[in-house]
Amino acid sequence: MARQRAERRKKKTQAEYFFDYSLLLIVLFLLGFGLVMIYSASSYTAAQMFKGDAAHYLKRQLTAVILGLVAMIIVANVPYHFWERFALFAYIVAAGLIPLVKTPLGVKSHGATRWIEIPGTGFNIQPAEVAKLCMILFLAVLVCRMGKGIRTTKGFILMVLIPMPIVAEVYILTKNLSSAIIILGISVLMVFVASPDYKKFVIMGLLGVALVALVIYLVVSGSDIFAFRGNRIRSWLDPESDPTDTGFQTLQGLYAIGSGGIWGKGLGQSMQKLSFLPEAQNDMIFSIICEELGLFGAVAIIVMFVMLLWRMMVIANNAPDLFGAMLVVGVMGHIAIQAILNIAVVTNSIPNTGISLPFISYGGSSVIFLLIEIGLVLSVARRIQLKEL
Repeated sequence: MARQRAERRKKKTQAEYFFDYSLLLIVLFLLGFGLVMIYSASSYTAAQMFKGDAAHYLKRQLTAVILGLVAMIIVANVPYHFWERFALFAYIVAAGLIPLVKTPLGVKSHGATRWIEIPGTGFNIQPAEVAKLCMILFLAVLVCRMGKGIRTTKGFILMVLIPMPIVAEVYILTKNLSSAIIILGISVLMVFVASPDYKKFVIMGLLGVALVALVIYLVVSGSDIFAFRGNRIRSWLDPESDPTDTGFQTLQGLYAIGSGGIWGKGLGQSMQKLSFLPEAQNDMIFSIICEELGLFGAVAIIVMFVMLLWRMMVIANNAPDLFGAMLVVGVMGHIAIQAILNIAVVTNSIPNTGISLPFISYGGSSVIFLLIEIGLVLSVARRIQLKEL
């Protein structure tokens, strides 16, 4: 009898302190690989720009990774329901931070003002990254509060419209189309998972395809209504039409991918990173991966992302409640959409728009808030009983 009680206590303890080590190991691998590739892709440029400091970008990214891991550990050890009470506050913070880019705190880089300076720290933060996390939290709570109301037309429209002010702010104030698309994509995915009526999404998808086709038609017809984004679409359709301007980065990225072959030139042996490929350590780092590690390395990284998303899907399916499941769905959607868009841009499958590869590209704000999101996923996973897995 005493032995049976001891076994029951042991099982209870195991269920209470379950930790998803497979998810954590995948994330750590992507972070470590990202640091290696950032140094490889940026060392030449950094040495030219920062008085011989070839590890400049690596050191800054490593600092962000350490801060992100600390934040991830803290969030993972806090019960995820604790954050539920801050949902409305998160929405207000997201809406309030973005306009700060137009104040003296705004930091301009590469022709765009998308960052704000944290006074006295020497660090900058990108409000769009904060907005992605805040929208995941807010929509997860909203889905739970609405319950079956989300199945009605009114509830569906409300869920779709609520993220629009944040999406509009990101696009209009920061000129960051890619982040606006990601926030909208996260919102649509969370509503899609929560709503059993798929007909609405089929109609939305068809309207979206029709709108994209109309935009492409107008651009090809010579319309200037879309300004520089029209030039990007024309360069996407024919990169060689403007090889020294809008098509330059795309062509250099494709040269890098093509020259890598199956097995690549070898780590550190890229030629395109020698001032030929703009943003080699950031938006275009997947091109350097293809050049140095070849098709094999590129496929291996894609497989790692698939494994990461699969693990999140398992956690979402076994989450203790709807709130936990929606948090994981939001994070999964964020990572999936951003990775797909980055790879699509690099391979010229869609028009060029600045977007980083999760956990791998250079960018402190991105990696810190991605790791906080992973902390939320781990917090949900810790509340799953082992027998359910």
